[in-house]
Amino acid sequence: MFSDDTAPLNKYVILPKVELHRHLEGSLRLATMLDIAKKHGVTVPVSMLNLSGLVQVQDQDPMTFTNFLEKFKTLRLFYKSPDVIHRVSAEAVEDAAKDNVRYLELRFTPVALSRAEGFPLHDVMDWVITSAQEAAKKHKIKVSLIASVNRHESPDLAEQVAWLAVDHMKHGLMGLDLAGNEAEFPSSPFYGIFKEARESGLRVTIHAGEWGPASNVREAIENLGAERIGHGVRVLEDDEVVSLAKERGTVFEVCVTSNFQSGVVNSVESHPLPKMLEKGLRVTINTDDPSISRITLANEYQVVCDKLNIKIDDLKKSVLMAAESAFLSDADKTQLTNSLKKELKL
Repeated sequence: MFSDDTAPLNKYVILPKVELHRHLEGSLRLATMLDIAKKHGVTVPVSMLNLSGLVQVQDQDPMTFTNFLEKFKTLRLFYKSPDVIHRVSAEAVEDAAKDNVRYLELRFTPVALSRAEGFPLHDVMDWVITSAQEAAKKHKIKVSLIASVNRHESPDLAEQVAWLAVDHMKHGLMGLDLAGNEAEFPSSPFYGIFKEARESGLRVTIHAGEWGPASNVREAIENLGAERIGHGVRVLEDDEVVSLAKERGTVFEVCVTSNFQSGVVNSVESHPLPKMLEKGLRVTINTDDPSISRITLANEYQVVCDKLNIKIDDLKKSVLMAAESAFLSDADKTQLTNSLKKELKL
């Protein structure tokens, strides 16, 4: 059914998928944002096209970290009410299901969502988890949640989020993530928090080696207990860290389009994903912020096959790798991987 030739997007749409690295805050629909703006008096352009320029990367934009982060500043204006947070959480799951994603790990930043209108952190986490899980049932997709904390914010806030995350584990919040500006803010203030989180049963993924050097990947693995690394493309700068990641079975959540749009790589074609695979690293393909990047996971699969010459069989193996690396119970993981093996004919 699948060939290695360049093919229309539909070939990738019908492929069953697994996404491990998608931020809720980067997944808002444009139409929803316009609707929220009208209902809540958010001052943004009233046309879809003009709003898109503020919240999505355009072809003519500078492909820089600064430009990419600017989009989040506007997005923060929209978290106006519990209803809004319920709605965007449900829609993010629905959009994944429409793209044939069988299993989604949706990460969200409770501090960012609560800060907009001063909502209690506990409530925000309840709203996201409840709506995401209700939408998962409705659209027949399996969903886990990951709570993100930022390096550039106080460890006290991170500790609050971590303990609340532990409280919500029974509702499908499975992991804790450290994100934010790794170039300027160290991860050392968070070592103790992540150690306690792991001991309480939370799984750990860390943004590292995107804007910072390979040593940040080492630190994430050795000092924060990362099972998975968000991005991690700069791991290739140090063979010893590559060896460490292979030895530990660390999984990389690679986001090709995002890395290009935020200036991590100069072009899609120069992305190190093929080299990571060549080195024997465990790699998965993800969207990061599908709305900001104006992509779906099907788009991303097409990009890696057409522009990075990844063979369809290797793409299928990366889908299975993502399932095997899911933050799920052993029973749920076995069920997911077995059904994907059948569908993917692996």
